[in-house]
Amino acid sequence: MLLNLGSEGGEVLEMVLKSAWLGPHKHLAHLNILSFRARDEAWWMRFHPDGASAQALDRLRRVLHTRAYAAKTEQAYCRWVERFLKFVGAIPIETIGMAHVERFLDHLTERDLAAKSRNQAASALTFFFREVLGLEDIDSIPRARQPETLPTVLSPGEVERLFTQLSGKYRLIGMMIYGTGVRVSEALALRVKDIDFDLAQVAVRGGKGQKDRMTLLPDRIRPALTRQIELVRQLHRGDRKRGSGWASLPGALHRKDPGAGFRFGWQFLFPASRLIADKKSGSRGRHHLHPTAVQRQIKRAGLAAGITKAVTPHALRRTFATEMSRAGCDLATIQRLLGHNDIRTTMRYVRSVTDTGLHLRSPLDHPRRD
Repeated sequence: MLLNLGSEGGEVLEMVLKSAWLGPHKHLAHLNILSFRARDEAWWMRFHPDGASAQALDRLRRVLHTRAYAAKTEQAYCRWVERFLKFVGAIPIETIGMAHVERFLDHLTERDLAAKSRNQAASALTFFFREVLGLEDIDSIPRARQPETLPTVLSPGEVERLFTQLSGKYRLIGMMIYGTGVRVSEALALRVKDIDFDLAQVAVRGGKGQKDRMTLLPDRIRPALTRQIELVRQLHRGDRKRGSGWASLPGALHRKDPGAGFRFGWQFLFPASRLIADKKSGSRGRHHLHPTAVQRQIKRAGLAAGITKAVTPHALRRTFATEMSRAGCDLATIQRLLGHNDIRTTMRYVRSVTDTGLHLRSPLDHPRRD
């Protein structure tokens, strides 16, 4: 039903609706899409999920949080479900079925989204229907077949050229990823107490799948790590004098041990430059560097080093796996160091013609026979 409002009433309603809608959608505040008039009602209803959809999204967030899903997974699932609800439009949520899901996935295919992204959307929708809406009998949502691509692996010479183009903390982070096999998110989430110089180990806590593991501490980065820890100590000391110095804590530790966030051991190894207020405790402190900053620096360094391959933090992680395999390390150990659930993932990391052990030579390089 269209609303019969005068121009003044329409402007007032526009302001009210815009204010209400921007509550959970502040990231879209810069878009000029919230002009509401009587003629725009159908468009508004399509863009803005109805009350039931909004409640379902809230339930999705609560379920993901309760089950301790990783923050990135929670954000991705909520983003896909919200995108799906906007796609199907203003229809009762209980009428949504597999036909809508299939049309949505076809829509993603038409937009040339990668198979990996489409499969993530399918996983998010499966979780939403089964765990939030309680539809246990829902048909299995089809997955896109992902192409088998060769992993990007750098040569030892390329790795050294890359490191010469990096400096300071970014060089240390790159060397840690290559030398320990950690993901960039895991490297940035390291705390001071996770570095064990005596046992030559690095504790990776709350990695992918919320699993802890131990990995190697290379001798080559010990001096740089020692200097970085001292820099963190000085920074933390200054923050404490100014009444801050808090580091966000995992889970409910801020309630179990209220003072832990102020202790030096819990400070991030690579802290951000800005102080922020922690959402859980309200205390001011430093989070860790953002992964995007590291990815940008490594990409630039790769270009400056003249490397034609796609140089990313993940390429350094894959190169770690490949070099460990070439050094004779067994696949199960590499899997454990990388934190993979499935050994087939590890096998894709180390797949290379030089890893066959056959020492193959091209016919072009065979001795000539006259």
